[in-house]
Amino acid sequence: MTNPRILIFLMVSALLSFLASGAKNARAFHSGGVGECEGCHSMHNSQSGFSAGSAGASLLKGGDASSTCLTCHQVSGDTGPSSYHVSTPSGEMPFGTPPKQLSPGGDFGWLKKTYTWYADVVSPMASSAGDRHGHNISAQDFGFQADSKNASAPGGSYPSSALSCTSCHDPHGTYRRNQDGTISTSGKPIRDSGSYDTSPTPDAQTSVGSYRMLGGTGYVPQGMTGGLAFSFAPPSAVAPSDYNRSEATTLTRVAYGSGFSDWCRNCHTNIHNGTYSFKHPAAGFASGASAGTLDVTMINYYDQYIKTGDLTGSAATAYFSLVPFEIGTQNYSILKSIVTTSPTKGPDLADGSPAVMCLSCHRGHASGWDYGMRWNSKTSQITYNGKYSQESLLYQPYGQGRTEAEALQAYYQTPSLKFDPSQQGLCYKCHATVPQ
Repeated sequence: MTNPRILIFLMVSALLSFLASGAKNARAFHSGGVGECEGCHSMHNSQSGFSAGSAGASLLKGGDASSTCLTCHQVSGDTGPSSYHVSTPSGEMPFGTPPKQLSPGGDFGWLKKTYTWYADVVSPMASSAGDRHGHNISAQDFGFQADSKNASAPGGSYPSSALSCTSCHDPHGTYRRNQDGTISTSGKPIRDSGSYDTSPTPDAQTSVGSYRMLGGTGYVPQGMTGGLAFSFAPPSAVAPSDYNRSEATTLTRVAYGSGFSDWCRNCHTNIHNGTYSFKHPAAGFASGASAGTLDVTMINYYDQYIKTGDLTGSAATAYFSLVPFEIGTQNYSILKSIVTTSPTKGPDLADGSPAVMCLSCHRGHASGWDYGMRWNSKTSQITYNGKYSQESLLYQPYGQGRTEAEALQAYYQTPSLKFDPSQQGLCYKCHATVPQ
């Protein structure tokens, strides 16, 4: 018979081991589904130092939904990009100093960085306001304000004043991917996150969470009306576990599978279907089956293009995280293999139907450039004399007010020497034969 003291010791040791491993695991709290209630809510409006009257609606620990998220997803003192952190505190971004986080979605801190510059001797001062740099979440405790220009989502009716982290991410993690590939809000229990190359495969007993806990068909954030319910399911994708990192030497690849542009249309309903000013084709049901698809000619453009004037690239090393593409598959075995064994592989018809999507050009949270762009699309060149910025010059037609450090961070620390000294915009990655 086992000694009770030994049994208790083993149980405590196992618990401590689990907690220790969880502290290192960025997804330990959510685990693909809902986290512990007390992580976000103050029980009876009193737990964990939150006295009566100080918590937000629904007994949230923050003053609003986004503030509650940022109590964990923004911290002070990071020396660089750190796991699940998505925002840099205002006090750690003085003039000329960029935000710190480098997750594929981007750092919300860019929303607080406004730039001004003169392009030449005759033009008036130009500007790039902070709230042009991405999705303007409302987080009163952290100084994030609603979009000052757009009252609602461009191409849609989602009110800007209500935009929060939970506008996109389901805080209770009810959306799950099942063994047969379907997405549901009930059924088998969620065993873990479904977002990573290390995530388990759904089986007959368990499911995994939707990619990044994104809401799907029928999703309506707390406090919103049913008329804004989502029409499209969460997209398919696989991210590496070390997704928040510098790309100074190696790329961080997310294997975007399918469904991204349609999912963005949950709020930006008409942005790509001809009723809004921007009409670049993008993959998805709402634009037609072939919209945005990369044909063999376009795939060759992507594979061959390295930089301005250099079309000597090959398919095996063609992938570039500043211009990602949708692979066009929901096969998670393929997606995981691309992240783990072929992270630099270009678009391949053997994997699916590769296509342009919203995230080919934009970051989901924010970036150092207008409209959350992955590169500066408002200038004809992204480098000048081999540098991103002309911070020491009176006129900055290309650096546009950013310091070299800020521009370098906006390009996820991709060295400027990777590009031509007078590098043109990155649209040419897909349009390589257009005169440059």
